[in-house]
Amino acid sequence: MFTNSIKLVLSFTILAITACTGSGGQLRPEDRPPEIQASATPEYRLGSGDVVSVNVWKNPDLTVTVPVRPDGFISVPLVGDVLAGGRTPAQIAADTEGKLLQFIRTPKVSIIVEELNSAEFQNRVRIVGGIAEPKSISHRDGMTVIDLVLEAGGVNEFSSPEGARLYRTIDGQPRVFPVYLQSILQDGVLDTNYTLLPGDVISVPERRF
Repeated sequence: MFTNSIKLVLSFTILAITACTGSGGQLRPEDRPPEIQASATPEYRLGSGDVVSVNVWKNPDLTVTVPVRPDGFISVPLVGDVLAGGRTPAQIAADTEGKLLQFIRTPKVSIIVEELNSAEFQNRVRIVGGIAEPKSISHRDGMTVIDLVLEAGGVNEFSSPEGARLYRTIDGQPRVFPVYLQSILQDGVLDTNYTLLPGDVISVPERRF
């Protein structure tokens, strides 16, 4: 009787642990990346080598066309360096207006992207770690985690597929999300077969022996 009671307690304990860990590669909605709206187009963020025109309304002497330097900054008359790398044109314009306030009462700045020299690098997705062939490839609309894994030849024999992670920048902040590759590949549980965005990185760890 005592032995049976212990077995019953252990059984309930195992069930409770399984429920808490979300077995089978399933995720709670709050643990998933934000939904991608089909009609939404990610706003372009500038990178090194891009060329922009900085236009200051009613101040043609301050209007310039400049490249984004390797350190991520552009040079603007009067205010000097303004951070452009990793930012949208609207963010750069607002920052420039703030810096110009000490020289102009109501500055109005517009940023026009003239050359997208960094777009090819930014518009890529990458997969690294325990896979057959680590890759960096051009992003395609509708591409998912499994599409990228298959492009890379699948996981290798040393991988730990349930420990894979998606690294994504959201609103300028790096975020990490679990990817249960074994559940996707073997069990058909597609909760973590996320739709990818440009700049996403999938990392597949390798087992420690």
